[in-house]
Amino acid sequence: MKHLIIGAASAALMLISSQGMATDIEAGKKKAAEVCAACHGPDGNSPAPAFPILAGQQASYLAKTLNEYKSGVRQDPVMAGMAAALSKEDIENVAAYFATQKGLKTKY
Repeated sequence: MKHLIIGAASAALMLISSQGMATDIEAGKKKAAEVCAACHGPDGNSPAPAFPILAGQQASYLAKTLNEYKSGVRQDPVMAGMAAALSKEDIENVAAYFATQKGLKTKY
């Protein structure tokens, strides 16, 4: 019985915490168009080999990377400036949007 209660409590906590992390794909699409599209393309399929393809990447990876640029853990003056303009919510939404896009196979 004790294990059942612990399991139920754990499941409830996971549900509550996942609700707090809800993302808005449409808001992410809009913010990506404003901040990311010039280099990474409107759907995250970069038109140039100098810029990584973001489409189809895992949202957790993209959010982690943006947060690292914002905090200075990753060093790139352009990306640091772009990430600095994003709120925590923007980062989660943009990451979720790009994760839903289909990545293209490229020659580069």
